Amino acid sequence: MSGHPSASLRLPEAVSGLYGAGAVAELVGLRRALHADPELSLQEERTCARLQRTLDELGVEGVARVAGTGVVGRIPGRDRKAPPVAVRGDIDALPIQEDTGLPFASRNEGVMHACGHDVHASWTVAAARLLRDDPAAGDVLIVLQPAEETGEGATAVLSTGVLDDVAAIFGAHVDLTFEIGQAMIQPGAVGAAADRFEVELRGKGAHGARPHQGLDPIVGAAQVVSALQTVVSRRMPPDQPAVVTVGAIEAGTAHNVIPDRAVLKGTMRSLDPAIRKSLADEVRHVAESVAAACRLEARVRMLQGTPAVLNDRRAAAWASDAAATVIGAESVKPLPVANMGGEDFAFYLERIPGCFIRVGARHPGDPVVGAHTPYFAPAEEAIFVGGALLAAAARRASAELAGWRGPKPR
Repeated sequence: MSGHPSASLRLPEAVSGLYGAGAVAELVGLRRALHADPELSLQEERTCARLQRTLDELGVEGVARVAGTGVVGRIPGRDRKAPPVAVRGDIDALPIQEDTGLPFASRNEGVMHACGHDVHASWTVAAARLLRDDPAAGDVLIVLQPAEETGEGATAVLSTGVLDDVAAIFGAHVDLTFEIGQAMIQPGAVGAAADRFEVELRGKGAHGARPHQGLDPIVGAAQVVSALQTVVSRRMPPDQPAVVTVGAIEAGTAHNVIPDRAVLKGTMRSLDPAIRKSLADEVRHVAESVAAACRLEARVRMLQGTPAVLNDRRAAAWASDAAATVIGAESVKPLPVANMGGEDFAFYLERIPGCFIRVGARHPGDPVVGAHTPYFAPAEEAIFVGGALLAAAARRASAELAGWRGPKPR
């Protein structure tokens, strides 16, 4: 990749005319600077300072820190009496060691932008630039949110009251399943509730050569893991997507010692509130019942996470129509399969009508690389598609909410 920040980009024709060469270079430079210096949730001090400075330089009004390490600003609209709308980008990174080989790879040991939040922050700045040059009917709030990965950032922003008068909100996520120039937009569920569980199994320790003298929690843990696989396959309706995954088992200290405890940690994913409750009930029942059959004590702890991401019907229609004017109706599609990933944008959608968009971030022919891996590297062209989509959605929503009769929003 060339050292010049924009030398190798292949911007889709639909958005190439929206950004001047200087803006392209600045936005790619911003993304690379953020990528090289990632910070974990609620530690985004340098990231926050850089983004605050960038918005100030763009002439965004009222730029200020919010929720500790987040940033907000306001782009004035054509009609200050119109209800404001908001666009949001997340800014935190993950505790992953990067292995992309990029020349601007993370300089910070064990920390990486492995979910694309560096791109999200950059395309939110891109949207701010486009809205500054071509304002919406009403004001647009620019929200650069910390701590999405821990599920704390959205609620922290909401608790400050900065979004209390916002009438619609839009956000987006890079998706390497789809190619540059594509966007997945639909009403209803586009992300899953992401809850956690912990099961502590207490037994009786013994020598590994004399298992009959103990109550083995490792054997019990193995049986619990196997039994939990039946929760979805046998207890949930087959037309309702759901996932139960055990991601960690902690037990034992030596090859010849039966420990007195084992701990299982896992996640439960669902799109429907009733299924969400059923999953938690069934996981608890299975763990306690299997433990009892093994003569073990089970202590089950449920940890509620982010709710399902449920797009508002009207907001999704506004975003879809706006996207069609940017990238063409043929490039705007619903998700082909249910997305069981979690996203704290869901908390905004519980309070404010809005829409969350999946934005293609893969060059044609490139392999699909999963998020939260050391090799995750979205194509930089997504910055400019995402920025254009968010700006267009904000303009369309603002015009509809204001009943504005000015020039047709682009």
